[in-house]
Amino acid sequence: MLDIARSELTQTLRNRSVLITSFVMPAAASAFFIWRRDIFEEVGQGFIAALVVFTIAAFGLYAVVVTSLAGRRQTLFLKRLRSTAVSDTSILSGLVLPPAAVAAVQITLVLAALGVVTDPPRQITLTVIGSLLVLAMMIGLGLATAGVTSSPEQAQVSTLPISLGVIAVVNWVGITGTEDLTVIKRVLPGGAATELVGGAWDGVIAGADIAQLVVPTLVWVIVSALLALKYFRWEPRR
Repeated sequence: MLDIARSELTQTLRNRSVLITSFVMPAAASAFFIWRRDIFEEVGQGFIAALVVFTIAAFGLYAVVVTSLAGRRQTLFLKRLRSTAVSDTSILSGLVLPPAAVAAVQITLVLAALGVVTDPPRQITLTVIGSLLVLAMMIGLGLATAGVTSSPEQAQVSTLPISLGVIAVVNWVGITGTEDLTVIKRVLPGGAATELVGGAWDGVIAGADIAQLVVPTLVWVIVSALLALKYFRWEPRR
């Protein structure tokens, strides 16, 4: 698995378009959110934290996973790997590990910067748990989307609905709160996670509310994994 991960990281560093998608765009967007943090004073700094996590997860992880796997399948690289003694799980883990690690490091650095210029997270453990669940969900959705994406070029279009969709949910939940339409907002993909990360950062999550936010987020992680199992394909798509 680690050999595959090292090879995938090397390929990623050589691909300018993937580098821009995975490094420059999420980092630039996150820097902008922090720079203009005064705009979000009314909704709290936790909203910025949640927006940063989802921006990096959607554009720096999800989109890269879809693009990379679609490209590897198109060139029959996945098929060749599968003919070796390496298990399917190890192959996919090795291919997904580099963008996942990069996204985790980016989130850590950007949130650390946010904590320096504003206030650090009040409930850091919940912030970390929420961020990891978001990454896991986006990896599963990335594997599923890669299964219905025939080429890296098509990935630029096929990733938009989910990428923009989760960002829209984050903005809706983060800005309007969950006092109204609570159930609907929490069952949407990313809805409960937005409240979890943002609320943990601001320190407003009571012990009784933790399960109500973690469980829906965990359900979406499971749903994304099931979608990945159903739709991911090893053979090139026609």
